[in-house]
Parts: sequence; C-alpha cells; structure tokens
Amino acid sequence: MTNGERGVEGGEVISVLPQGVAPARWTPRVGPETTELLINIRLSEENQLRIRDEGVAILSRCVPPTQLSGQQTGLVVGYIQSGKTLSFTTVAALARDNSYPLVIVIAGTSVPLSGQSVRRLHHDLRLDSRPDHVWQHIHNPQVEGDDHGRISSVLAEWKDPHVPQEERRTALITVMKHHGHLNHLIEVLRRLNLQGVPVLIVDDEADQAGLNNLIQEGDESTTYQRLCMLKEVVPHHTFLQYTATPQGPLLINLIDVLSPGFAVPLTPGNEYTGGSIFFHDGSPYIREIPPNQIPTRDHPLPEPPESLLAALRFFFVGVASGLIRDHGWGHRSMMIHPSQRTVGHTQYYAWVAEIRDTWIRILGHPGDQDCHELIEDFRPAYNDLATTVRDLEPWEAINAHLLRAIRTTEPHLVNAKRGRTPEVNWSSAYSHILVGGQVLDRGFTVEGLTVTYMPRGLGTRRADTIQQRARFFGYKRPYLPYCRIYLEPQVEDALRRYVEHEEDVRGRLEENSRTGRPLSELRRAFLLTRSLEPTRDSIIDVDFVRVNLDEGWSAPKAPHESAEFIRSNRALVEAFLDSLRLVPLEGHPERTEFQIHDVARSVLLQEAYERLLADIRYARLSDAQNYLGVQVILRRYFEEHPEATCSVYRMSGGRTRERKLNDDGNIPNLFQGAYPVERARRGQIYPGDREIHDPNAVSIQLHTLAIPAELGVHPAYQGVPALAIWIPRDATGDVIVQDQGG
Repeated sequence: MTNGERGVEGGEVISVLPQGVAPARWTPRVGPETTELLINIRLSEENQLRIRDEGVAILSRCVPPTQLSGQQTGLVVGYIQSGKTLSFTTVAALARDNSYPLVIVIAGTSVPLSGQSVRRLHHDLRLDSRPDHVWQHIHNPQVEGDDHGRISSVLAEWKDPHVPQEERRTALITVMKHHGHLNHLIEVLRRLNLQGVPVLIVDDEADQAGLNNLIQEGDESTTYQRLCMLKEVVPHHTFLQYTATPQGPLLINLIDVLSPGFAVPLTPGNEYTGGSIFFHDGSPYIREIPPNQIPTRDHPLPEPPESLLAALRFFFVGVASGLIRDHGWGHRSMMIHPSQRTVGHTQYYAWVAEIRDTWIRILGHPGDQDCHELIEDFRPAYNDLATTVRDLEPWEAINAHLLRAIRTTEPHLVNAKRGRTPEVNWSSAYSHILVGGQVLDRGFTVEGLTVTYMPRGLGTRRADTIQQRARFFGYKRPYLPYCRIYLEPQVEDALRRYVEHEEDVRGRLEENSRTGRPLSELRRAFLLTRSLEPTRDSIIDVDFVRVNLDEGWSAPKAPHESAEFIRSNRALVEAFLDSLRLVPLEGHPERTEFQIHDVARSVLLQEAYERLLADIRYARLSDAQNYLGVQVILRRYFEEHPEATCSVYRMSGGRTRERKLNDDGNIPNLFQGAYPVERARRGQIYPGDREIHDPNAVSIQLHTLAIPAELGVHPAYQGVPALAIWIPRDATGDVIVQDQGG
C-alpha cells in the first residue's frame, strides 16, 4: 500500500497512482461501485489492486468530469485475451463513482461478439442480480420507442439536488459497431441536452472497422463517419480505444480525429500466457503442419491430413485427463481455424464429425482388432502430453476415459453460412471443438482452449491480423501443459517475430506514458520483420519506410544539410570523445596520417547510445529515417544485452577529410578505400575504412569532413561530423519508420 491507502475490502479510498504512471490530469475517486466490482470478480488482492490502479491511471488521463466541455482520445493497449473487457468495465465503474452520468461501450462487429461483451458487462457489474438500480442499461438504442426518455430521465437525476448521489443512475449504452446501430444512437443523443455532461465512450477492438479505410481515396468509410458524428454530438467526452493490436491507431494521420492523444499499456495478471510463453526457442507447445497438409486452391486435400488426426488425438487425450482431474467441471476446447472461406470450414467440420463418429464406433467394440489398433494410435499423443504434464495419469486410466472424452465432446461450425453466426452454449458440455474462420479472428473468447489447429498461411501478411488470430493466448497457466498449437511454419515464424515487435511497441508506449507527453510526440519507429506489413494499407495516408539493417555499415548521405545540426552534432561528438580513453589503432608503419585512427574499445553500448547516438540529428529525411531505424535496433540490442560494448574509432585522429558531393547533393562515398589499390597488393598497407571495425560488436566511426564550395550550387561546409555504424550479425533487424510524431 502507498501513503496509507486501504485495500479494496476497506471501502472507499482515494487512489494513489502507482510509480511509473504518467502525471494525472485529475485524481479519480475509487468509490463503492469500483470497490464492489473488484470484490465480486474474485481475484487475488494483488490482481484487484493492479486492475484498480490501471483503471485509475486511464481515467485520470481523461477529460475531468468537472470541466464543462472538452474532448480527448486515448489508446489502451492490452495483450490478446488478457482482460481488456474487465479493464474497461472497471473504468466504467470508476466513471460512475466520479459522476459520469453516461457511459457508451461500442462492442463487437457481429452479434456473437457484441453479445459476448454485453454478457460480460452484465456479469461483472451484476446488472441482473444486484438489488439496486443504479445502472440503466440500453443495448442498441432505437429512435422509435422510449430509449431517449430513459436516458433523459437518468440525466435529470444528476441535476436534481434532491436525489442522493449514490442513488443517481448511470446510463450504460452498449452498441454494436455497425453504421446502422451507430446512426440510431447518434439520433437518440441529438435529442438530448448534453452540454456539460461528462461522457465516457469505449471503443472495443478499436483498430477494427472504425478507422477510415477510404482515406487514400479522399473519402470517409461509413462506420468512421458515424464515429466522427458520435464524437461531434457529445461535447464533453473521452473516447477510449481498446485494442491488443495498436498498429492502426498509431499509424493513422496525427490530424485524424481518431488519432489518440495518450496511451496506457495494460499489465496482464501472473496467470496470463502470451506470445513470449508460446513462441520462444525450444517451446514445447508448437507443432508444425507440413506445407503439403495446408489446403490451397491448386492443392485441395481429398481426406483429413495426418496433422489434423494428431491434433484431435492429443486433444482427446487431454480431455480424458481433464475428466479424471476436473470431474467434469470447467471447460476444455479445441479450435480449428482454416481459411476464411466457409467451404473450407464446412470441409473441416465434416471431417471432425466423421472422425469423431468413427472413433466412437470403433472404441465401442473393445475386443476388436480395429479398437486395439486405434488405441495404439493414441499412444504418441499420450507420450507427447506426458512431456509437459509431469504427473499425467497412467496410460491405462487415460485409455479407460477415451471413449467418454470423444463421445461427450461437441463439435460446432462457427460461421455465418446459414445467416447469423451461431453462439456456443459452453454449459452444454465439458469439451468442445470449434471450426470457423473470421469470427474466431478477433475478440472471440474460447473457453478452456487447449489445442489450436490453424491450417492456413500468412495470407495478407498483416501483423495485426495475424496476431488477432491468436485466440490461444490467455489466462491458461493452470492448464498450460495441456496446450498445443499446430501451425504452418511461416505462420509460426511470423508469430515468433511478432512477439519482438509487440514488446518494442509496448515499451515505447510505456515510456511515453511515464513522461505524460502527448502521444503525438512518440516517434513512429517500430521493430517489424520485413516479412510482415503492420496493418492494412487502406487506413494509412502517411507513408512509412522500411529500414532493413543487415550485417554491415550504416552511414548518412548528407550530414551537411543543416548548419544548426552540424553545430549541435559537433558539440555532441566532441563531448563524447572527451569522455573516452582513446589510443592509437595499430597498423602498418607506412600508413598516411589520414589512415591512422584512434580507438576506444569496450565502451558500454548503452552509454554510447545515451551520451551520443540518441541525440545525433540529420536534416535529410532519408538519413533521419535510416538513422532512426539504427537507433531502434541498437536500443533493442542493449536492452536485451545490458553488458554489450562497442568500439569507437576517431577516424584520421580527428583530422578533417575532404569529400565532394555528387549531383544529388550526396556524399557518394564516405569511406576511404584500401591502399595499395593494385589487385596483387591491395590493402597490404591500409585495408580501407570499411574494414575498421570489431567483427563481433557494434562499431562507431566518427569522421570529420570538409566539403568544398561549388559555385552556384552550394557553399563550403567545414567541420561536418558524420557517424558510420557497423551492425554485427546478432544485432540486425527490421524497422518501420513513419515521418510523423516525435
């Protein structure tokens, strides 16, 4: 506890923001609504306090309810299946405790997803079981009917001094993210007097559907129009964008009305299992689907592939173990996620149903040879499970429950082929198998998911889309040993690389949040493998470039283009060199004075970054973008290797080297070549500047240049510092850089 605050059981408190959280615009009060919510969700006190404090941190960045007007957009970033719904439910409870009469939650682009969010809100806020009536819930408000009157009545209570504050109701409006439903909500709100009324708007899965996917055509998509109109009709509001894939909101134009002004990353509980758990070297949870077992247009599969059979066997062995341990309580699920084509879903569903029926029939005749052979087919799955479940039941016990495990498992085809996507009745069975496509991509919670079989390739190669398919993340620590993920090798590699990208983005957002600076000041430069695109092109109108840093040199083409930057860079370099212990670099005695350099070895890379590299600036956009990529790569490297060192070379002992410009205003070659130049003796006296580096560590060459004037073209430039940086193989990487922010 800090500053004497009490735990959530202790009643009402004024929350103290934890260390590391950005300066608050105001301090929200933690009142009875939030306190009761946290008690009833039955989490540990540690997790209750974490959820509470993060909720307070989010609301404290919103427009204060005491202001008469004002608008703000915020970005709240969680991990996939990490508790984002509970976070915005907690923020809604805090909003009620702090006199927000109206909370709007935009949830789900389909009936199942919207219904899932509404049920969670009902459950966590106890809307159907509590004796009071402080929440007035309206789902998908209609222009016709009494929705306008119900909301108006709620607003009137907040202006009536005779109504005790704790008895004033809060209107909770949930609306599907569909232009039709949003339009109805807008028309209802237009009939109300919302001047001076603080409103909290939550956009769940904010990167989906709502961003303007017609921006490159100079137009506005329909749902985007409706969200903009919603913001217009509510003069006093904060619009919170919740997502696990923030690439879209971060890369849209900063002048866009949906570009967030602040960001708060969420911290999952200690039972959460995400990308870093599943995708690391030596992970025991990943299994490969061979490329020839992935159906394509030119390579349809005539029968169930062996990898599908293996995944089903593993799942049923796990279900048998679960039935023994759990006695039928809880859930175990398998998800089969083929392509988005519903014909593919139907094929896999038919295969699963046929396999299930066949195995039930065969296991129903224990004396037959077919039964004996089938049971033996399950042994490899048992042996696989035993590698992660250390106290797995004996094979004989699992075998005795196999028939029951298969018989009681319910398969479901989860798509909209027959109209509305069917909803899964989780209470109908202990174990389920879900076969579907797009509906399983985003926001859909699969209860007790242990086995995922995903026979599909990278498709569009969009990082956010691929990550949203990772329904296998979540709070699985208690049954993690039962989990397996079957993937095509390229998808596995993409998800493994996404983990690095995700942690880089989150780290940047956490740093920005701690400073309290506007999110517009965040440099849009993030690690991302060249094999993936960050998000869909249709929402991006500010181009980004890729900086692909392989082993080798990175150097500017035009370090001379700004007199101001020349002066500031020179001062940085001189101060940095003064802090080093430089010694002459050994070499051939016949070298010229321009071929004799000074070196400082074993300089901590983090110190070199903080004292020099972080503040070097270049005026040429291409140089600045490339150098920003270098900064991102080096920062990542020393964060992963805190003891990493670098070698620093003062080229030519600090003497000025003359370089001329080409017709493009570039220095065509910063590096001096080898000497002698004759092939037979090439480099015997001097190997050339490119060979002056440590082969196993980051190396920094510091050049001082003079560029002679060219009449009518450019003046002379003197004392121009230029940095060349050698990237070793283990520090390479790919970065996307967008020219906005920072």
